[in-house]
Amino acid sequence: MTTETGSGQMVRALSWKGAFWVAAGVPPLVLFSIGGIAGTTGKLAFAVWMISMIMGFLQSFTYAEMAGMFGNKSGGTSVYGATAWLRYGKLIAPLSVWCNWFAWSPVLSLGCVIAAGYILNALFPIPLAESQMVVDWVTANIASYTAETQSVIDYMAANAGVAVTDAIQAVATADGVSALTPAFRTWEAGTLVIPGLGTLYFNAYFVVGVVLMLIILLIQERGIANTAVAQKWLAIIVLIPLLLVGLVPLFNGSINWMNVTNLVPPTAAYSGVDGTWDIGGWTLFLGGLYIAAWSTYGFETAVCYTRELKDPKTDTFRAIFYSGLLCMLFFFLIPFSFQGVYGVEGMLASGIVDGSGVGEALGNMLGGGAVVTQIFVILMIMALFLAIMTAMAGSSRTLYQGSRDGWLPKYLGTVNKHGAPRRAMWTDFAFNVFLLALASDIGGYFYVLAISNVGYILFNFLNLNAGWIHRIDSAHMERPWKAPTWLIGLNTVLAFVNALFLGAGAKVWGYENALWSGLVFAALIFPVFWYRHYVVDKGKFPKEAYEDLGLPYGELGERKAGMLPYLALILGAGVVLWANWFFVLPG
Repeated sequence: MTTETGSGQMVRALSWKGAFWVAAGVPPLVLFSIGGIAGTTGKLAFAVWMISMIMGFLQSFTYAEMAGMFGNKSGGTSVYGATAWLRYGKLIAPLSVWCNWFAWSPVLSLGCVIAAGYILNALFPIPLAESQMVVDWVTANIASYTAETQSVIDYMAANAGVAVTDAIQAVATADGVSALTPAFRTWEAGTLVIPGLGTLYFNAYFVVGVVLMLIILLIQERGIANTAVAQKWLAIIVLIPLLLVGLVPLFNGSINWMNVTNLVPPTAAYSGVDGTWDIGGWTLFLGGLYIAAWSTYGFETAVCYTRELKDPKTDTFRAIFYSGLLCMLFFFLIPFSFQGVYGVEGMLASGIVDGSGVGEALGNMLGGGAVVTQIFVILMIMALFLAIMTAMAGSSRTLYQGSRDGWLPKYLGTVNKHGAPRRAMWTDFAFNVFLLALASDIGGYFYVLAISNVGYILFNFLNLNAGWIHRIDSAHMERPWKAPTWLIGLNTVLAFVNALFLGAGAKVWGYENALWSGLVFAALIFPVFWYRHYVVDKGKFPKEAYEDLGLPYGELGERKAGMLPYLALILGAGVVLWANWFFVLPG
């Protein structure tokens, strides 16, 4: 066991199966953006998920090789890949780690926003316009409405040609819904506008979300072994019914094959109308692949726990490989069946786009009636917990190892008596309280998602290139599992494909400047690293950082790859800028 002060170390208490169960929170990430991707790519949505998942699976083999090289490190593949860039620029390595962290960390806030929506719907439901309580309210109050009532006049002005009686009925019904809506649903302590970023909402969603994050934080305080046990049972409870949702429609004839054929992009985002393969159509398609990567590549978190594995030499590859197979099953099945049953029009319903109605939709796919539907609503909340726990476990360890390696603030590099990186977890929590306020309305939700994914694509670009750099510069290091050379080469090509997604796709999500906002946030690591490295550590990395690379203290070794890493960076930047210029949204 370790202490929180001093130079405590993490506890080797995890098998590859434990790491697999911790990563089992990745499949539910499909539910975060299934509606958004359907809206932007139309009939192509299920194909987007499949293509993205295949790319993620191929890329994971590069990550598996690097993870095996660093059996004493935690924090995931961004940490292992970042070490390859140290020789070529001290700023590049912490950029990779920072981008990986701020891509994964928002799962906490985004998941809690959706979960808060489910909990509020269950405890403080907004009545339906056709519900008996609303009908009774309208009956009791409609006599107070006339053609001279201001709200009726406004309604008729906005809806030309509507009859007075229909306008009165519509206004009275809306007022009835509003009057019978529980006060907590509309409660708001206030808002805060941050120029250039967005609006922070301190409302019911925010309060419930903070409580949920605190519960997950307390579970993880007990260490990775306890987290893995909790994840195992959550995963079994959640993933088996989710698997049935993917399989049953294939066998009971509820798939409408018209929904998954004639694959063309829509005329515009959320139009639901078939378009053509012009520049605008390709832009929407690439935008779908851009945001899908945030979910489908996520099982790389299985190697975040290398320092806590009992046998890292064999367990790292097994953990990421089997996690990838699990994700492939779900990211293939769920989007295909979901689209096959509901079609693009059904997937554009507001409850699907914002996530709050996905549980009900999943229950309806099994045709089990109200009881089954309610069970799936509960399962949806548990699925979100699963994803959030995975994100907190992985992202906090990225902060921890970034501190141990001298890239991030020193206070993050300690663990508590259970081997859990407490300070890193509380930092994650504090950051996500801010994001939670930003994401507590649907516009802010997708803004957070789009910006965080800028970091994730940047991390993947740097990390996939790190595979071949390690092959050249660190050929002396032991590799318990070694990827085929052709696959390292293919994944290098995929690094630039990801750069294409970034340049073309970030603008698709309703925020024209999402790419630039993401790049600005990524650049925040530079002053953070400068202070840690040059002020705190006097220009040298901690001793263990050199030992992990098999290098003498203070020496980064020969740059055997020469100019190639710099050329890769220049080419990658060129691809991003060209794609951002060339691909435009449909007019």
